[in-house]
Amino acid sequence: MAASGAQGGGGRHETPEERADRRWGELLQEVRVTQTGVQILFGFLLTVVFTPRFATLGSTDRTIYVVTVLLGAATTGALIGPVSFHRIVSGRRIKPQTVAWAARLTLAGVVLLLCTVTSALLLILRVALHNAAVPWLVAGIVAWLVLCWFGLPGWALRRYRPKD
Repeated sequence: MAASGAQGGGGRHETPEERADRRWGELLQEVRVTQTGVQILFGFLLTVVFTPRFATLGSTDRTIYVVTVLLGAATTGALIGPVSFHRIVSGRRIKPQTVAWAARLTLAGVVLLLCTVTSALLLILRVALHNAAVPWLVAGIVAWLVLCWFGLPGWALRRYRPKD
């Protein structure tokens, strides 16, 4: 059984190398989508400090801004990490391990993106609304993102788990 589908749940008949190649291609497409959004968000965050309005922010809002920028930098690093990881280890015959580590970095990047979006939303709504409803609005959006990004995939994994 040279090309066993057992590793992939019996649905595909591919070698470990073919599976790693396929998974790497899929992962790259996912990273491309998130990288673009993160780079735009991070670029925007970097310019905020140079606007006249920034000087009028209170210490709490400045702290939220700094946290948001740091989270944005960490998110950018995690989502660019798979590319540099692959480039550095390319040709070393460890593609399955590379894919596994790149997938972990990407998931870490998505979690950090959730934190970055939460922090940015908190800052923007605090400045725009000056309202006690802001934490509730942010919590509602965070709940929606958690449902979309983690809840539905988790539900699908349980719902469509192969019967042993």
